[in-house]
Amino acid sequence: MLKLLGAVLIVLAGTLAGFKRAAQYADRPRHIRALIAAFQRLETEIQYGYTPLPEALRRIGMQTKVPLRAFFLMAADEMNPPHNHSAEEAIRRAMEAHWSSASLRGTEKEIVRQLSCTLGTSDRPNQSTHIALALQQLKQEETAAREDQGKYEKVSKSLGLLLGALIVILIF
Repeated sequence: MLKLLGAVLIVLAGTLAGFKRAAQYADRPRHIRALIAAFQRLETEIQYGYTPLPEALRRIGMQTKVPLRAFFLMAADEMNPPHNHSAEEAIRRAMEAHWSSASLRGTEKEIVRQLSCTLGTSDRPNQSTHIALALQQLKQEETAAREDQGKYEKVSKSLGLLLGALIVILIF
């Protein structure tokens, strides 16, 4: 009886691990879309609203859902007194603190890092051009993420269950 309970727990743990991995594949396109929407709002704030960058980042953070909300709010706080960091430094610090909570990969991080190098250091049309480039790159990553989701989401679920069953077979 105890062996059966242990076997069920092992299979259940494997299945849950597979479902967690599948959820990451499902969350990544959604988080990339949220990042795209946030940068589109940032472009609007800079281009048409003449909003200072820290205030624009704060507004975007208030409009964005978790997990990206904390990222934008921290970047805005880092640019305001008493920190007074540059946009690049503020975004780098916010990425270090909050990037891992989103289902985003290193490619999206690199796109945001490259964009942060130009934010606040050039005129509005130049910043708008760099944001448009970042948006184009993020849209390509979103397409790739949706393809990965289609390929690997079901596989992850099945693999978790099968791995749990394999462990049970090997142990007993």
